[in-house]
Formats: sequence, structure tokens, C-alpha cells
Amino acid sequence: MSIAVSNITKTYGAQTALNKVSFSINKGEIVGFLGPNGAGKSTMMKILTTYLQPTEGHAKVNDFDIDTQKNDVQKSVGYLPEHNPLHMDMYVREYLAYTASLYKAPKTRIETVISQCGLSPEANKKIGALSKGYRQRVGLAAALISDPDVLILDEPTTGLDPNQLIEIRKLIVNIGKEKTILLSTHIMQEVEAVCDRVIIINKGEIVADKKLSDLRKTQEQIIAVEFDYRVEEVLLQQLPKVKKVKNIIGFVYEITFETEKDMRSTVFDFAHDNGLKTLQLNQKNKGLEHLFIELTSP
Repeated sequence: MSIAVSNITKTYGAQTALNKVSFSINKGEIVGFLGPNGAGKSTMMKILTTYLQPTEGHAKVNDFDIDTQKNDVQKSVGYLPEHNPLHMDMYVREYLAYTASLYKAPKTRIETVISQCGLSPEANKKIGALSKGYRQRVGLAAALISDPDVLILDEPTTGLDPNQLIEIRKLIVNIGKEKTILLSTHIMQEVEAVCDRVIIINKGEIVADKKLSDLRKTQEQIIAVEFDYRVEEVLLQQLPKVKKVKNIIGFVYEITFETEKDMRSTVFDFAHDNGLKTLQLNQKNKGLEHLFIELTSP
């Protein structure tokens, strides 16, 4: 087990940031850690890297206890915080050499991570002269310098343009072939592109823990339909296989069906039989974004 969290609680005075959080991550998994702002993601990550102490509960990283074996945890974890703390006046290779010295990592690791993170063309430049994408690569290289078994990445693609985002995603996927990764992000597409599993936290509590493959297999689908007139939701709820009906705005409705069968024709027939016109009619699988919204909406 790479990460094992048991009943972790963290309070700041009267405010509870984490409330009896428990989960585990197996070796080799890439896990997306999702939640709205203030949900407790960064707090949990800082606890796992020993930057913060929990108020209650226990956790182990690579079988090292975060309370009694802090140095061992720190040596075996690579951490990229949300605000990448780089020394802008240092050269890339110089900064990585400095980081390697802190971890007592062999000097050979410097060139290894430069190559691994695609930094060779920029290795002799000052960090302050690099693009945001390359600065994130430097942060990842620093997190990898000690050759850790576990990587904890807090919002690693924040502020990147689309091309940079794709490059960092590819890099994370490649690193994930050898490492266990816990990845915090607000970007659903990022999780779906790189992760094996998703953990959703809201108001300091775990509200979902699912494999992405299971989400893709869901039999639920959502039909988004706009009529030319308001319809009583109770009538739409009488359609076959309906689980939920929601009036989004005006005459637009989202109807959740518990079936893999495309239900657009059923909704179209309903409109025809009731003298309604369908102004738009779209079908989509109930994926990660809808699960996130359902579980974290106020």
C-alpha cells in the first residue's frame, strides 16, 4: 500500500478542514483528488507530506508513519505544491543540484530528471526566464530528484496554456508508469486523461471514491431537452427508466435515465404526443463532471 489514511481530522480553531477522512492508494495507481475550493485537498496533501500535523487520525506513506517517521516519509515522497516555490535567479541545473544536495541524492539524478522532464533545451537558463510550462517541469524534476516511490502533485497544470497542459499531462502519465501519483486538480478532463481512479472530497469529507473505468461503464445517461413550452416535471418523471428530472432554466430540462439505451426518441415522442416542439435534444453519458456537480453543489 503506497498511501493509507485512517480517520484523519484537521481543525483550525472552530473550523474543521478535514473530518475523519479515510482512503488508501495502491502502488502504481494515478489517483485524481477532486473537490471545490476549501474542500480540504491541499490540507490533506500537506498532512501526507508532513508539512502539517493532523488533529486526529493516522496515515502511512510507503509504510512510514507520518507522525513517528517524518524523515522517512519526506525522503520517499516527491511533492509539487500548488504554488511552485522556485528560485527564479538560479539556473535550472544549479537549482536541481541544490535540491539534490538537500535530499542527499546522487549527482547522477540531476541529468536523469532533466532528461525525464524534457528540460535539456532549457537546462542552462535561469528559471525566471522560462515559460510557465517549463517552470512546472522544473518543479516536477525537483519532486523527482530523490527518486521517490510516491508523487503528490497539487494543481500541477494551473495557469498553463492548452499546449503546455497537454505536455505536462503526457509527462505525468509517463511518470505514473513507475510511480504512485496523487493528483489534485479542478480540471475534469485532466483526471479523465491521466487517472485510474478519482476521490472526491467536499467540506472535509470523502463523498466518492470510484475507478474511472467504472464511471465509463455507468448505465445512466442524461438527456438535455429544450421544449417550446414549460412542462410539469411530474409528467417527465413518468417516462420509462427515469431516475431524475431537473429544470435547468426556462424550458430546458435535464432528464437522467437508468439505461444504456439512447432515450432521445422516447423524449421526442413524448413531445410529439403532448403537442410540444423540441428546440434541442442532446444525449450524454453521466460522467465525472456530473458526478462532481451532484456531490459538491451547495
